[in-house]
Amino acid sequence: MAKITKRSVDSAKPGEKEFFLWDDELAGFGLRVYPSGRRIYLVQFRTNGRLRRVNIGPHGPFTAESARKRALEIIAKAKGGVDVAKERDELKKIPTMAQFGERFLKEYVAVRCKPTTQAEYRRSVEMFINPKIGSRKITDIGHADIAELHYDLRHIPYQANRTLGVLSKMFNLADLWEIRADGVNPCRKVRRYKEEKRERFLSEEEFGHLGQVLRDAEPDGSESPAMIAAVRLLVLTGCRLSEIQKLRWEHVDLPRSCLRLPDSKTGAKVVLLGKAAVEVLEGIERLDDNPHVIVGTMPGQYLTDMQKPWRRIRKRAGLDDVRIHDLRHSFASQALAGGENLPMIGKMLGHSQVQTTARYAHLAEDPIRVATDRVSESIAGAMGRGA
Repeated sequence: MAKITKRSVDSAKPGEKEFFLWDDELAGFGLRVYPSGRRIYLVQFRTNGRLRRVNIGPHGPFTAESARKRALEIIAKAKGGVDVAKERDELKKIPTMAQFGERFLKEYVAVRCKPTTQAEYRRSVEMFINPKIGSRKITDIGHADIAELHYDLRHIPYQANRTLGVLSKMFNLADLWEIRADGVNPCRKVRRYKEEKRERFLSEEEFGHLGQVLRDAEPDGSESPAMIAAVRLLVLTGCRLSEIQKLRWEHVDLPRSCLRLPDSKTGAKVVLLGKAAVEVLEGIERLDDNPHVIVGTMPGQYLTDMQKPWRRIRKRAGLDDVRIHDLRHSFASQALAGGENLPMIGKMLGHSQVQTTARYAHLAEDPIRVATDRVSESIAGAMGRGA
């Protein structure tokens, strides 16, 4: 036995078997030397009549003096009746954010969420949460940590807000699953960034350009019949991309001019079809070995990649800034221009909440503005411009 110092630690040569050096000033403080040369500071003590041993940490990250200080703290706790070894064991059971994230994805997301939502949640966990706080214990995460993570994503506000939402759900579950006992969700009061809603609607002229490109693509074979049909159905129904992309013939009810979708973003729904959409469906060839309406290149599969052909189509039509989802917005825009009210449009689009349809409210002013302009021009003409 000798006082454990940097010199005594450095001079402790590893042997064929591990051995211990015990400090002659602080009873219970020691150093464990492995045959590999690895050195671990530790402390042992008695609590409730049992001899317990707790590792402090490896030599290097810990110096002899910092390890001695930590040993004093542990011994003081033990004398005060605290079972430090039990505390250590309980701490080991607490998952890191990465470990809890994996459980969250497996036990909650995979069971409760739709495939597209599952992919979004996994992306947030693996790309934005784990790299930042994945190694931290979930009980150690506080409001400041979440605020910092959210701030670091300020250049991509949409993703920052989505990630904050995922974290909030994770901490709610951590409380429900009794992993965090403080009842505090550290995501609360973190203000979300303002998101600019991107609104792009096709004009009458742009609809004409798109239609011409689709007609030209049929004889020249520049795009597959499935892609051409998909774009037409998206334009004519206002459906979401996934609803048309994954549509199966068993969901198509042509006699009643509707689609009976067993599942969608808002659950099961019926999509009523106009005559033009029915004609598109009637013109699509049904394949015996494929149940999908929009068939892919692989047997039995739907067309999985629609973004690349869409980029070609929109470029030819001069619509480089138009996303596929903008076709849905354009359907709503045309409905408003035709005089339909917001509740009716909400039913046509399959919105579950009035607020979702309300984003189109300002477009309702367009036909009113045209009518107002027409009336005012008529009155001005009758009165004489100078009147």
